[in-house]
Amino acid sequence: MTASTTPPAPGLTRRALLRGGAAGAGLLALAACRSAADQASPAADAADAPAGPRRGGVLTVGTGVDVTPNLLFAQSANTLVQRLVFNTLTRYDDQLRPQPELATSWQVAPDGTSVTLRLREDVRFHSGRRFTADDVVFAVQNLQNPARSAQLRSTAATVTDFRKNGDFELTLVLAHPVSNLFDLFEFMIIPDRDTVEDAVAGTKLIGTGPFTLTDRKPGSSLTLARNDAYWNPGRPHLDGVEIRIIPQPESLLSSLKTGQTHLSYGVRGKDVATLKDDPQFRIKQYDTGSGAYYIGANVTAEHVGDKRVRQAIAWAIDRERFVQQALGGYGTVSSVPWPKSSPAYGESDAAHYRHDPDRARALLKEAGLGTITLPFAHTADPGSTAIAQILQYDLKQVGIELVLQPTDSPTMQKQLIAQTMPALWTLSHGFAQLQPATLAVSAYPFNEARNSSHFASPAYTNIVQKAWNHPAGDGPETKALYRQITDTLLDEAFVIDLAIAGLVEVAGRKVQGVTLNKYSYLNLDDAYLTA
Repeated sequence: MTASTTPPAPGLTRRALLRGGAAGAGLLALAACRSAADQASPAADAADAPAGPRRGGVLTVGTGVDVTPNLLFAQSANTLVQRLVFNTLTRYDDQLRPQPELATSWQVAPDGTSVTLRLREDVRFHSGRRFTADDVVFAVQNLQNPARSAQLRSTAATVTDFRKNGDFELTLVLAHPVSNLFDLFEFMIIPDRDTVEDAVAGTKLIGTGPFTLTDRKPGSSLTLARNDAYWNPGRPHLDGVEIRIIPQPESLLSSLKTGQTHLSYGVRGKDVATLKDDPQFRIKQYDTGSGAYYIGANVTAEHVGDKRVRQAIAWAIDRERFVQQALGGYGTVSSVPWPKSSPAYGESDAAHYRHDPDRARALLKEAGLGTITLPFAHTADPGSTAIAQILQYDLKQVGIELVLQPTDSPTMQKQLIAQTMPALWTLSHGFAQLQPATLAVSAYPFNEARNSSHFASPAYTNIVQKAWNHPAGDGPETKALYRQITDTLLDEAFVIDLAIAGLVEVAGRKVQGVTLNKYSYLNLDDAYLTA
């Protein structure tokens, strides 16, 4: 069966839709999903835009965190460069329905144990080498390699065999059905197998994407130029892109105000608030959020191994104040990882842990504890330090003294992956915006088999594996499995979610056509700068 990529008729389930996707060059030019807020105000964009896209110009993008090359395939650091240099097999629309990219169509076997992909035949790598089915085989095997630290490695590992039918048709044979197969295809960039080691070393990035890397200054900038041989007709419109690394929030804000930077997703909420009424900027909020802020707990550490202590921490945090002070109001209070767009979201779950210091103190007393002191790691940038101080204050009120341990971001990521975190830490996590099973089998903090908290539970593993092995869908059985995962997360509290961060795009008025995929890969195929 091959299903159309146009919106399904009423009653057509997501499971049925995943069985196929129609090809079409015109569809490939469609922008990735925008937020409901953005779609609700097309008149504002239309007023700024000319009759058609303008060719030329260099778009400057400001970010507070540098690209970490050895985490290129991990989805745990800056993700701005992935979709600029590389492509993926498919991309989701707003309803998590896959759309064509390098794969033009697909057919999932009725039992969910294989998928046959039809690939574009007009794609070349920046080196001039032709893209074929062998490159898809390599991309999957690359994520299966433990050295890549890919958070979707478990899903990639379900591919047990590859059956080629010529250069442009490939069947992936799976060990068992997986509900998040198209999450893998959305996440998996297709690298050049001849230069992949150069890519993770940061010396060379060769893909099939709209731009080629021409220069990289670690800690300062990345410069990219238009790929004139790009397979997407007439794209990109821009001559190039410059990604500027601007760690200081005040400097990033100043760079935007002076026009030195056109676009950023790293502006602090309180700074966004100062720009929202400024006519030279367009503020867009994506309804999937940009991940969630959380407190992680190492259950092997003293005191934290008692879930009553972890629950006390969850009750002690004033999430409303956190959202207002730390996020400038651009976020949603939540005790669970799921954004409102997730099929696992429940309003009562999001409100499960309220600010209740008395209840927190009672739990600590029940655990036989008075005042305790715990190490608390956080990244050393100003924004993260402010977050750590807010949390430190709340926990002090119930008798938990935090010793702050500022750490640079790359080191924090390495510790997260290596499971060498202290008793407590704070970071943000992603993956909850996709199929819910992806979070629990892939994300470092939640992975049922090996997570950063050292939390292990046969019951948790059993539930997660059932949800992961369950065919994609949204029926009662699927929702019941999500319910059990959520209940476990709330009860065990080895990850203490605080708020879903608002994914906010700050763009100068001359910037048009910018989109993000569900993994926050920046898509500039249709982007352009007005005169």
